[in-house]
Amino acid sequence: MKKILVPTDFSNEAENAIKVAAQLSRKHNCELILLNMLDLPLTHISEGVPADLPEAVYFMKLAHKQFEDVMSKPYLSDITVTEMVDIHDISTGILETCKKEDIDLIVMGSHGSSGLKEMFIGSNAEKIVRASNKPVLVIKNEHENFDIEEFVFASDFKNDSRETYKQAVKLAETFNAKIHLLMVNTVSNFTTTASAKVKIEEFIEGTNFTNYTTNIYNDETVEKGILNFSHIINADLIGISTHGRQGIAHFLNGSLSEDLVNHAKRPVITFKI
Repeated sequence: MKKILVPTDFSNEAENAIKVAAQLSRKHNCELILLNMLDLPLTHISEGVPADLPEAVYFMKLAHKQFEDVMSKPYLSDITVTEMVDIHDISTGILETCKKEDIDLIVMGSHGSSGLKEMFIGSNAEKIVRASNKPVLVIKNEHENFDIEEFVFASDFKNDSRETYKQAVKLAETFNAKIHLLMVNTVSNFTTTASAKVKIEEFIEGTNFTNYTTNIYNDETVEKGILNFSHIINADLIGISTHGRQGIAHFLNGSLSEDLVNHAKRPVITFKI
């Protein structure tokens, strides 16, 4: 991992994300990029960035002034930090920045149960979680010491999720964490325990990672199953695979992907299939 991106609106929630990202940057000796994206109405006038217009100049100077306070924080000492201010549609701008800067991980702050939609206008956060080709780590609370010991990886364990599992394994190895492989059974999509265990074992076949448990959990919905199981084992992190516009893999429908991110009280990381 070489570059971590944190979109910030200078809120307390964004600062929580920056603190976690700083710890990861220090651990991996990588660059931390802090991005404030200005979504101004005047951006619709033309395709170019109207940096010479008075409104744009004012808000960009204000953002850089706010960055002065952020950059002086002690938790950013001894790491490489780059501040960026840009004028663009928020979600599109963040995704384009990721591509341009070759970002390895996005870390985002969230307002607890109200979720990411409180931080960004409309459905921008949903677009980032669903559309990002890079992992997105969503932070809900302050973590003075961000450490992962119990890591839930929830999946339907179909073949197209194998690459995301490999990413989860790399993360688990970094933190020396145990992965809890989780398949949630519901009435409408039921699989016997024996069949589910075989499916999971076939899914992870060929990987050398051995610090894991296999879990089949019954609940009313997949989302409730993930949240309830994670609560029972006091998980430090929930990992899920996203399938672009189709949501989380094949086993979640509609808006459940962002609902899970919104409703979880613990950090969530999404991996794009």
